[in-house]
Amino acid sequence: MVEQDSLHVRSQARRDYSRARMLTFWDSLVAAVTNRETELLNFEEVKAKLRLHNQRSLGLKNVPLDKIVGSVGRYQDFTRKFLPKSSVNKERWENIDALARGMRGFPPVELYKVGDAYFVSDGNHRVSVARQIGMPTIEAYVTELLLPADIDIDESLTQEELIIKAGYLEFLRQTRLDKIRPDSEVILTEPGMYSAILEHIDVHKYFMDLEAGREHTYQEAVASWYDNVYLPMVEVIREYDLLKDFDDRTETDLYVWLIRHQGALTKEYGGEVVVPSARDTAEDFLEKLS
Repeated sequence: MVEQDSLHVRSQARRDYSRARMLTFWDSLVAAVTNRETELLNFEEVKAKLRLHNQRSLGLKNVPLDKIVGSVGRYQDFTRKFLPKSSVNKERWENIDALARGMRGFPPVELYKVGDAYFVSDGNHRVSVARQIGMPTIEAYVTELLLPADIDIDESLTQEELIIKAGYLEFLRQTRLDKIRPDSEVILTEPGMYSAILEHIDVHKYFMDLEAGREHTYQEAVASWYDNVYLPMVEVIREYDLLKDFDDRTETDLYVWLIRHQGALTKEYGGEVVVPSARDTAEDFLEKLS
């Protein structure tokens, strides 16, 4: 009887692996058509980009499997749903599946917690098997890495969002805007766009220095840019309710677009020194948009 049970478990493990590999194929096909991100996140990249250093042990926890979004070293071997790719050892995966279906089960995995997302430190195959056999949670020893206060992440984090959040942290590191203007929310939704805002600040500082005949500190320029350039444009964005046509964008996104539009209008006017006002820029933007 014991031998028959063992044979049944092994047979089921083989079926589980075959099904998982078939799902990997179909998932990649659908992702290619829909442009959906299917790759696991690289924990080391997340740690470096978000400058994560402080950590603490949370002990043994039951973690929802759908909140595990990346891995320390095996992020290229599994999909975002922890479906096994061709690089995964078939025999090892089936052995762990058989272990999961046996009387003893498998030991806890080890995870890193960042915000509300988790990354596998040890136990990628166990996570993969657990998801394929329908377990909602997995037992894990959890170590939490503390995020900077200005950002948060969850299981929906994508590679693009990681780049954006890293850019925001670097923006705050350079400008210290969160300290200079604590209520500020300069949030973008496109990767690489914070460099454009840093350029705006540099240009603003240049004209501040030129007009005053002296060198201002960078923090003085940041405060002046925020008060005299950014906020007036945001006030116009709110007045004209420009966000109503851009549900997935932020006021800062529109600020960047309007500043670019303002530059285009200046060239259109023959490159005159007089720059169109925020209101004129917004009205022209709306006219061209319509």
